[in-house]
Amino acid sequence: MLLPFLHEHETEAGCDEAGRGCLAGPVFAAAVILPKDFDHPMLNDSKQLTENQRFELRPLIEREAIAWAVARLEPPEIDQLNILWASVEGMHRAVRQLKRTPTSLLIDGNRFKPYPGIPHQCIVRGDGKFMSIAAASVLAKTYRDEHMVFLSKKHPHYGWERNKGYPTLAHREAIRRHGATPEHRRSFRLLPAGEL
Repeated sequence: MLLPFLHEHETEAGCDEAGRGCLAGPVFAAAVILPKDFDHPMLNDSKQLTENQRFELRPLIEREAIAWAVARLEPPEIDQLNILWASVEGMHRAVRQLKRTPTSLLIDGNRFKPYPGIPHQCIVRGDGKFMSIAAASVLAKTYRDEHMVFLSKKHPHYGWERNKGYPTLAHREAIRRHGATPEHRRSFRLLPAGEL
């Protein structure tokens, strides 16, 4: 069962990202401030939900949230920063876009760069523990999945509408046959050593 907050008297924004392990496409990050009394039986870590459940929850989260924002970093930024710090930068951008400034941040994972003026707490597997982080995980995942479907129309060989840029056998075989696109992350090992 997800907890509604960590500190009752704080305005907490949950933060999470989607797409860290992908070979192609941006990394997306989201920040969400939920009302203290928010509850929905379906809400969970986005990885535990079906695609239909995630897309069913998204408009509800956006409607009910006190504030929410989604940000993305493109592959060249990922290659420059590395994927960990690109994910952190994405969360910073999402927090900056919030229409209300939170008094604290709940971060999914164990690494974060302090956000100026707002204390944070890193929570391993936080998307399965706190509602605001779970809500952020749903927004980041659905916006990223939608974007990968859009990119798949420009680059149809790679099956991104199905694999969303993750390193499936079919995705790697398409890289082998057709080469890498501008959407691929050059700092990632796209194929086994010596093949690319």
